[in-house]
Amino acid sequence: MVLMTTLWIVSIFLKNVSIIDSFWGIAFILAAISYYLTTEGHGTRKELVVGLVIIWGLRLSIYLGIRNWNKPEDYRYQEFRKKYGASRYWWFSFFQVFLLQGILSWLISIPLLAAMFYMPSSSLYYIDYIALILWSIGFIFEAGGDYQLMKFKKDVTNKGKLLQAGFWKYTRHPNYFGDAMVWWGFGLFSIAVGSYLPILGSVLMTWLIIKISGVAMLEKTLKNSKPHYKEYIRRTNAFFPWFPKK
Repeated sequence: MVLMTTLWIVSIFLKNVSIIDSFWGIAFILAAISYYLTTEGHGTRKELVVGLVIIWGLRLSIYLGIRNWNKPEDYRYQEFRKKYGASRYWWFSFFQVFLLQGILSWLISIPLLAAMFYMPSSSLYYIDYIALILWSIGFIFEAGGDYQLMKFKKDVTNKGKLLQAGFWKYTRHPNYFGDAMVWWGFGLFSIAVGSYLPILGSVLMTWLIIKISGVAMLEKTLKNSKPHYKEYIRRTNAFFPWFPKK
């Protein structure tokens, strides 16, 4: 609440709601550190989970911060500003954007709390190692996909072109796939301690990525803005990586 309210106040002066994107990862870092400090005991799993959250959250926030620096407000929020009227969007955005994302990040972070709260043993189980493998695969896809896209966009000769190499050869959204895998990794850490219900946090994150703010929204835009995107769709999986179709 403190983070989101502060960001909302700053956004009013900047007239830029999209600053929240750069702090999405920070919200989870704050949650993880809070869970770490307020739960009893110490153990390998607890240190591992909080460390992985910090690595993932910092990388994401730094990347989005660099990408959005000195950029105008994201088109999504510009559309909302027009739809609801600039005269009232300054207060409406608190509920529609900042409070909503604060609640979502809190709900999604439930597996982190479970993994640190329930500690039947300080040693790791085989499920913990599977969780770490999933997290690693996800992080490589997410960070690697973001890096390749950033490098591709920096080359002025690629303006108007479509990235179809590297991770983007096997999935149209490697960064979103990677993000989902990271959170399924966190979900498995929860299962490793015998807590199954918090896996709903991973389900919620995946649903948001695929159906709401990630794949579905971006696909609509790219179909109209990129001339070769329809062919790219026919050849390449939308989410799960696989070899391109001939």
